[in-house]
Amino acid sequence: MSDNSKPVFLVGFMGSGKTTWGRKLAAKTKRPFIDLDDEIVSATGMAITDYFALHGEAAFRELERDKLKSLSLDRHAIVSTGGGTPCYFDNMAWMNQTGTTVYLYLPPKALWDRLMQTDIAARPALRGLSGDELLAYITTKLEERTPYYEQATHQVNQLSLQLADLIRLIG
Repeated sequence: MSDNSKPVFLVGFMGSGKTTWGRKLAAKTKRPFIDLDDEIVSATGMAITDYFALHGEAAFRELERDKLKSLSLDRHAIVSTGGGTPCYFDNMAWMNQTGTTVYLYLPPKALWDRLMQTDIAARPALRGLSGDELLAYITTKLEERTPYYEQATHQVNQLSLQLADLIRLIG
């Protein structure tokens, strides 16, 4: 059980369901929902892909860290983070200190299936990738990011996840 007066940070690879599960969890537990990507878009007035193109990944990661640490979290919010958020600076350690973290795991093929059904061009890291190239990218990136994701308070296999299980997990 976790302390339900603290925020819950959902982490995992892009397409793992952080925003979808975050919205469901927030609605069911009557907690506020914050999507870190939406906060960044709101603060910059531009799409993340545009920010990436204009300023580069390093500037985006700094902005992402600053936005994460400036969120109003006194309301025990459910926070959906970006796929790379835990992997830069001290973001994962900070999230673990500040609240409860939940890693939503999906295997590469399941992520590929999901991402193939989305607007790939809206995801800066995936631009120009499809088919086997996309699967190879997901597999490699997931391997790189797993050590960060696995620092989460809780790790759940999203393929068998039920909302009731997630609610019990976060308290």
